[in-house]
Amino acid sequence: QVQLVESGGGLAQPGGSLRLSCAASGSIFSRNAMGWYRQAPGKQRELVAYILWGGSTNYAASVKGRFTISRDNAKNTVYLQMNSLKPEDTAVYYCNRWPYREDYWGQGTQVTVSS
Repeated sequence: QVQLVESGGGLAQPGGSLRLSCAASGSIFSRNAMGWYRQAPGKQRELVAYILWGGSTNYAASVKGRFTISRDNAKNTVYLQMNSLKPEDTAVYYCNRWPYREDYWGQGTQVTVSS
């Protein structure tokens, strides 16, 4: 069964941190690049970061230096460590392959940054 389950979202204050996790079924995860995406209210979904099977990473300019993507290939899990959060980081965060597959989107996890 194809499945992606995101978790770890919540409410954070500006300057705070959150760590997101995404558990993926093996058919999605194994030997594939994985990405984190986000969609803010009224905006299109955008790529936040991606990580290749071997561990190379790439980040959107808006999060570079603040967010860190990582993966545990033994656990079929990808993570997003988010530091120095800003109100503009508020969005629903999703994981998917990179490039994404339309039929793989999960429920996402809500991140709200507010004082």
